[in-house]
Amino acid sequence: MTGFLGQRRTVVFALAIVSFIAGLITGRDLLFTLAYLLGLLLILSFVWAWVNLNGVHLSRVTRVRRTQVGRPLEERFSVRNTTVIPKLWLEVHDYSTLPYHYSSHVVNGLGGRQNYSWRVTTICQQRGRYQLGPIRLRTSDPFGLFPLERELTPTSNVVVFPMTFPIHQFALPLGVLPGGDALRRRTHYITTNAAGVRDYEPGDSFNRIHWRSTARRDRLVVKEFELDPLADIWVVPDMSAFGHVTPRKGATPAVPPPGDIPGWLKMQEFQLPESTEEYTVSIAASVAQYFLRRDRAVGMLACGQSNEILQPDRGERQFNRILETLAVLRAEGDVPLQDMLHTESHLFPRGTTLIVVTPITREEWSLAARQLARRGLRVVTILVNPASFHGARSAGPLYQLLRGGGQVAYMVNYGDDLTTSLSSVSSQAGFFTV
Repeated sequence: MTGFLGQRRTVVFALAIVSFIAGLITGRDLLFTLAYLLGLLLILSFVWAWVNLNGVHLSRVTRVRRTQVGRPLEERFSVRNTTVIPKLWLEVHDYSTLPYHYSSHVVNGLGGRQNYSWRVTTICQQRGRYQLGPIRLRTSDPFGLFPLERELTPTSNVVVFPMTFPIHQFALPLGVLPGGDALRRRTHYITTNAAGVRDYEPGDSFNRIHWRSTARRDRLVVKEFELDPLADIWVVPDMSAFGHVTPRKGATPAVPPPGDIPGWLKMQEFQLPESTEEYTVSIAASVAQYFLRRDRAVGMLACGQSNEILQPDRGERQFNRILETLAVLRAEGDVPLQDMLHTESHLFPRGTTLIVVTPITREEWSLAARQLARRGLRVVTILVNPASFHGARSAGPLYQLLRGGGQVAYMVNYGDDLTTSLSSVSSQAGFFTV
């Protein structure tokens, strides 16, 4: 289209030159008049196009910068004509990377000093961090001789969190720290439970000094702490490249039609794609949400395209950290699950609960989980069955082996209701629910 308009401009310019030269040769006023008219047409068209392009103010308002898979992202665009010259057409082309975000628009017949706005609502279907913008504004004169473009470079980011599912109860194995009962044991570690103060002793760190008591007693006084009665919980999504099943060709999520999508569309109407990676991430996020809402300290360990370690903490802020990390985490790790846990074993003191989400099918994991349990750790395995995702092997034998060994295990298949699957209580002895 741009090439055609460029040819049209070249033809008009050539006719003006030919008319002027013919007028010089023949001396006819008609040819001079035609040359002047064509030249004036080119000048006026360029000025009109330039005013059209530089007399426009475009605003973009994004309601939220963090959303979730299955939820809508709404943006509002507004174009204002700052001149009295009407705009025959304006093309607003958005180069955002958010999938299925159809925000480009053509504005026709925008009068002088008028505004035009439109709203775009997109149901987010893929987790990740995406760029909104830049925007290219394109317009021309009424004759289409001078198409001009202008880049509006300011951009912003939007983070799409993984989808989470409510869990009503979750089974954990009994361990050395069942939780709930205060353990009146002093520890040299700094915890959230301050037990009292005592005199400073050589070797005490300076950040344990209680300065008010020091000033009052005129000698160094340090704080004493008790062991946290609730053991930490570590969520470990298996993001290594081994064992994951990618979606089949043609098994893509349904694409919503272009245009406005009702903002009241329920998240439950969206289904996870046929990918063990997406199920692993959503399950990990759901489990973290479950325990954080019960005021437990939750950490996360994962090795995907990068090694991610989030130390245990409580509260909504920790949940946002976990979601932001899972939003960009991909199953591209080159370290197997057992090796990663062995390497980072120093992070897990005795009594720690490990909730491992994995599509692994090798029965060696049962032995690895049993070895972790001998070290005083509590291990829960959530198996994402790759056979239900058209994988070559099934996690069924490993699931039976784990259950037969008295370990807590869940198995999730493609299409399962994750709320129901993760809320089921094991009937084996030695488990308790929280």
